[in-house]
Amino acid sequence: MQYPSVVEARFVSRPNRFVAQVLLDGTTQTVHVKNTGRCRELLVPGTPVYLTPAQNPLRKNPYDLIAVQKGPLLVNLDAQAPNVVFGEWARAGQFRPGLRLLRPETVWGNSRFDFYWEDEAGRKGFVEVKGVTLEENGHARFPDAPTLRGVKHLEELTHCRAEGYEAAVCFVLQMSGMVDFAPNDATHPAFGDALRRAAAGGVTVLAMDCAVTPDSLQLRRPVPVKL
Repeated sequence: MQYPSVVEARFVSRPNRFVAQVLLDGTTQTVHVKNTGRCRELLVPGTPVYLTPAQNPLRKNPYDLIAVQKGPLLVNLDAQAPNVVFGEWARAGQFRPGLRLLRPETVWGNSRFDFYWEDEAGRKGFVEVKGVTLEENGHARFPDAPTLRGVKHLEELTHCRAEGYEAAVCFVLQMSGMVDFAPNDATHPAFGDALRRAAAGGVTVLAMDCAVTPDSLQLRRPVPVKL
């Protein structure tokens, strides 16, 4: 995926989870943060951040904050981007050979999954996509805060698998060069337990790192998953 007209600024502060103050061309501006997660280890005063013009012309904040520099590592912060790049990757034939249908936001029972797919061999399945921005010494971790919703998604995928569907959770690492991916048991042990149960129940666990630039994001390669 590509972002238009990206500019660099410096992070100043984050009054709430929806907006940030940045220094752009010598002026402090309020911008929209496209990630409501904590991101405390990323959004540090003085850190370079990258902005793209807001797509909604009626919104009062003129820019969206989409990426941040963490030392030598560039991290995409756009919470909507993982679904976009997974969709691009899957439609290019990288997820399943013979894919004939990929439908986003599909309801199954009481659940809503990020994607439903069918292939030419008649197989059908669901995929839940999770964006990962937490990095510790080259190791990617999820979540960065407790997520009951994430636990529920894993339980629902396990139910789908038991009903005969294929099921997968894909962790999109919004950065490059990660050694591996693992659940962040220190922050939310229940999520790690749910992920291990899902894997034991036949849910495929994928972790994909990305090629990241200030104005683009693209799935690149799988990284090892450690459960």
